[in-house]
Amino acid sequence: MDCIEKFRKTVEDFLPYNEQEERDKEMLLQYLSSGESIFFRESLGAHMSASAWVVNRAHDKVLMAYHNIYNSWAWTGGHADGETDLLKVAVREAMEETGIRTVRPVTEDIFSLEVLTVDGHEKKGTYVSSHLHLNVTYLLEADDREILHKKEDENSAVGWFPVEECLMAVNEPWMRERIYGKLLDKMRDIKY
Repeated sequence: MDCIEKFRKTVEDFLPYNEQEERDKEMLLQYLSSGESIFFRESLGAHMSASAWVVNRAHDKVLMAYHNIYNSWAWTGGHADGETDLLKVAVREAMEETGIRTVRPVTEDIFSLEVLTVDGHEKKGTYVSSHLHLNVTYLLEADDREILHKKEDENSAVGWFPVEECLMAVNEPWMRERIYGKLLDKMRDIKY
């Protein structure tokens, strides 16, 4: 079984938490069956990305970065760029975007699936057309005593937020209500 088939099987086995995840799982499986190279961002209409919902060891704080493009506090994450091990992508992006050095998966299973719209924007002086991120989220754990560092080209701040306050920092209503709120609900419902 090749890496993409292994990933497809992981998505097929994923149990959706709500209708959003159910519909987005269907869409992700359609893209995986399309034959497009969705693990590369050269797939202009839609491509794979991975995000990390990083919590501290007590699971009472969430690590977020102030994302420059979205002007909002957000999770960490990035493009697959050819990598089919999306847990590896999520861990790498969490480390790069926050400066944390020690991070581990709470579980290696997919925590959440999302199809996210990305509005057209400028990146490094070049226009990037609107597209979809076929996103896989992993629940990661890090030490909230580690020194944090922002990633100048992507975010302007990094910080830990108490779980009960993190949503108040998010400026994007849809992400706050439909995605991050869901992740917090899942954390409460699913004990790790």
